[in-house]
Amino acid sequence: MPKPEGPQFFGRRKGRPLRTQLKTLMQTKLSHVQMPATAESLANLPQLFPHAPDDIYLEIGFGGGEHLAALAAGQPEAGFIGAEPFVNGVASLLRHMDERALQNIRVWPDDIRLILPSLPEASLAGAYIMFPDPWPKRRHASRRILNQDMLDALATLIRPGGHLRMASDHPEAKIWLLAEAMAHDKFTWQAETPSDWQNRPKDWPQTRYMAKGDREGRPSSWFDFIRN
Repeated sequence: MPKPEGPQFFGRRKGRPLRTQLKTLMQTKLSHVQMPATAESLANLPQLFPHAPDDIYLEIGFGGGEHLAALAAGQPEAGFIGAEPFVNGVASLLRHMDERALQNIRVWPDDIRLILPSLPEASLAGAYIMFPDPWPKRRHASRRILNQDMLDALATLIRPGGHLRMASDHPEAKIWLLAEAMAHDKFTWQAETPSDWQNRPKDWPQTRYMAKGDREGRPSSWFDFIRN
């Protein structure tokens, strides 16, 4: 059997049928904010935004887009790239962008690994991996988004002094994220006391998912690493 071209993706691509409003946004708005796919088009990331931002951040797997939209609203001078293969999540982010009139987000509606090699070196001020699918079974460990290959790519893309920020409310995922990042020599964990990872930092937006986890007894952990 021939090997598949490019990285294998194991998550969901589609959920429930989109409502009319979300279908319309996918048809009318996505093409205006979608990231290009060629290395030539990605060579100058600031030019993809109307305000040519100095600082550009990437969120890998933005889910419904609530966290990414809050980041973009709080830092209008910055640019944000969101990657999410789940169609319903992309549509949800477009709704947040439309409702808040956000102009500083660009969307990659697919697996981020398809364009990571084309992004310019040291072009990111930081990256977020928030509540990734934990794939808790040992036989599925290779499906987890964070591994040493991903960290190698992020170390190339995040400029020195930039941040890699991650969060999870799943016990297995917490251990995995922390262990993988701590094993990489280009990133240093910033925590000094337990409160640094047990409490949500003030500049990390709260979302309904996070609040639901707290109510249901699934406390989140917050990991802030700096690029050496």
